[in-house]
Amino acid sequence: MNMAEAATVRRSRITPEREAELYTAVLDLLREVGYDALTMDAVATRTRSSKATLYRQWGSKAELVVKALRHQKPVTIGEIDTGSLRGDFHEMVTREDDCRMEQDTSLMRGLAMAVHENPDLLRALRELLFEPEMTGLDRILRRAVERGEIRADNPALDYVPHMLVGAVVVRGMVDNQPPTQAFLTSYIDAVVLPALGA
Repeated sequence: MNMAEAATVRRSRITPEREAELYTAVLDLLREVGYDALTMDAVATRTRSSKATLYRQWGSKAELVVKALRHQKPVTIGEIDTGSLRGDFHEMVTREDDCRMEQDTSLMRGLAMAVHENPDLLRALRELLFEPEMTGLDRILRRAVERGEIRADNPALDYVPHMLVGAVVVRGMVDNQPPTQAFLTSYIDAVVLPALGA
């Protein structure tokens, strides 16, 4: 057995149920203490597992945290296909309830602060969370172009991620309220779709 096969065998020892429990515990700790204060020791204690197992399975705190975030989003944006751009955007919004959105926004605000001091966290967020979502969003937009809903040369296409993320992040600062399905649906209809000419 070579080293890669041995690593695969070691990694496969954690059942999907146990993995889900670990991810839940990681996100709970993250909400309680924040990224910087979250330690692998604390995760090991909370989950009654060994720190060696955590490092063997995930390699780093950053990877563990980001994979926990990824795990709570079982459906990727790229899997959404309602047949229209408006329908796809609205479906994206309805995938998360208001309570979950508020929790996720709070977590992401905390992580946004932590990336300044933790380049490994930024790298993991980009590779494991942002890039797959951007690929899915590109797929949705490409289909809309192919259906003739939006022009391929519309300059707003490059700014769709910024518009969507901005709406979520800035809602708390401007309105002192968390993002909600109703707010995001209205924002998509009033801002994003008109900018795209859809």
